[in-house]
Amino acid sequence: MKFLTIATTLLVASSCNAFAPSVNGVSRTQALNAKSLEGWKIDGTVKPVNNFILIKKTEDEAQTDTGILLSNKSKVVKTEGIVAAVGPGKFHPDSGIPFPMPVEQGDSVIYGQYDGTELGIDGETHSLIRDTDILVKFKGGPLSVDNVEVVNENVLVLVQTRELETAGGLILGSGTAQQRPSTGTVVKVGPGRMVESGDLIAMSVEAGDEVKFMDFAGNEIKIGEKEYSVVKMAEIMAKF
Repeated sequence: MKFLTIATTLLVASSCNAFAPSVNGVSRTQALNAKSLEGWKIDGTVKPVNNFILIKKTEDEAQTDTGILLSNKSKVVKTEGIVAAVGPGKFHPDSGIPFPMPVEQGDSVIYGQYDGTELGIDGETHSLIRDTDILVKFKGGPLSVDNVEVVNENVLVLVQTRELETAGGLILGSGTAQQRPSTGTVVKVGPGRMVESGDLIAMSVEAGDEVKFMDFAGNEIKIGEKEYSVVKMAEIMAKF
């Protein structure tokens, strides 16, 4: 019953066309044609409501880079997928101006580790997330620095990792330290946060800036062999 409640709250199943027209400037709803939802037969389309986005999840990794097979419990759970359907968006609480949705069908996205609600559609695993859960989006093949785009008021930072030395002279890798890196170089910035008037607040940092952000802030992602953090503009305390 849990998933049925979620489905009826965050999704609408209907027999309407897959694309609904815009209303008062809100991003049009993009829907997914489907025949079953959580084992229930449906005949029509599945459409997220409000600012929810339906993601077709990338399969979890079943083996390591060296070819070692992993058990179900040890599989690397990915929070990555392709946008299957997009809700119409939400409105600013004061002015009623609609917030634009940052993605469209076909975009690949990475979202927060603990975000989203999984559900099955036509026997495949999907996840419902909010637009604010999206860390980065990309198109045209595997994630790379060239094709990654940052959304909303997020900032992509190449973190500065360093080796720490104990009192006894033992060198510890950055992954051994209790505290995650909280300084780095800005690689890309999002468009900014929308205010009551509908305008976007200009971002206070730009690519190339060195920044210090709050300890334990942001979400870590890996692009190629390098480690990055996606942090919100409000979490950055200084630039230098």
